[in-house]
Formats: sequence, structure tokens, C-alpha cells
Amino acid sequence: MRPFLVRVLVPLLAVLLSAGCGLRPTGPADGGRAPTGVAPGVTLYFIGGDGELQPDFRDSGRLGTVSDAVSLLIAGPGPTSGLSTGIAAVSTTRVVVTTGPEVLTVLVPLAMDEVTPQGIDQIVCTALGVHVQSGGAEDTEVRVGFTTGGRESEELRTCPLIG
Repeated sequence: MRPFLVRVLVPLLAVLLSAGCGLRPTGPADGGRAPTGVAPGVTLYFIGGDGELQPDFRDSGRLGTVSDAVSLLIAGPGPTSGLSTGIAAVSTTRVVVTTGPEVLTVLVPLAMDEVTPQGIDQIVCTALGVHVQSGGAEDTEVRVGFTTGGRESEELRTCPLIG
């Protein structure tokens, strides 16, 4: 029995040990998308001194929802920020957001004539910024609805600054 062990099992054991566990070294693995939704605040979009949209970070302690962000946007940039807005001042800032496949509908407490085209861009960019940072798709489009007058903008919009 001893010659059998030496002749057959020892070489077999040597082959198995030299083969290792069967794992081969590989390069770095893709970790997927970065974590989203964790933020010390939210980015709102206002109109800068040059007349162009400008991101403005607000340290709110959390990212919040699309509705929260657009409500903050409607409240205005504040008197000392040096920024302006294309959205009329209103006392009610409650915003309702409906998320559908590939479209966000943002219902604002304004009439269509109280928001300039650049004001609509502010709403769209703010909504999409939070949506994407929360893990939503970058190619989502936004429709803005108005509670006063009951009209929606006809077109689906994307943000010229995102994507």
C-alpha cells in the first residue's frame, strides 16, 4: 500500500496544490455608480449677474426631495446673495411633484405668466439636479405645471446645465 501512496497520491496532491484554488488575479472591479442622496445641502439655480443660470448651494443639512428644493427656489435667492430670479414672489411655496417613467411633473403655485422662460429653466434645473443626485436617470425630462390658471407648459424640458 505504501508504494501506491507514494506513486499515485503524492503526485496527485502536488498537482492539486500547484493548481491553487482556481482563482486568477484580475484588474480592478467596477464598483458601479457612486452613492447618491447623501448631501449636506441642495443646489438651486438662480440668475447670476451675467444673466446666465448659476448654481447656488444651500447648506440645508440634507439633500431633501425635489419638492423641497423647488419650494426653496420659489422662496427666492435672498437679498444679499447677488442673484436674481425669473420667478415671481409668492407667499405660498408648496410644490407637488409627480414622478412618472422618464418624466417629472412639477406643479408650482404660480400662473404661467409669473415665470419667465429663464425661470422655467431654474425650476427644471433645480428639479433635475435633486432627481439625479437622488439616483434618478439623467435623461429624465420635466414638465412644469401651474396651479393658478391650471396650465402646464406644453413641452418637456431638460436642464441646459445638467447632463
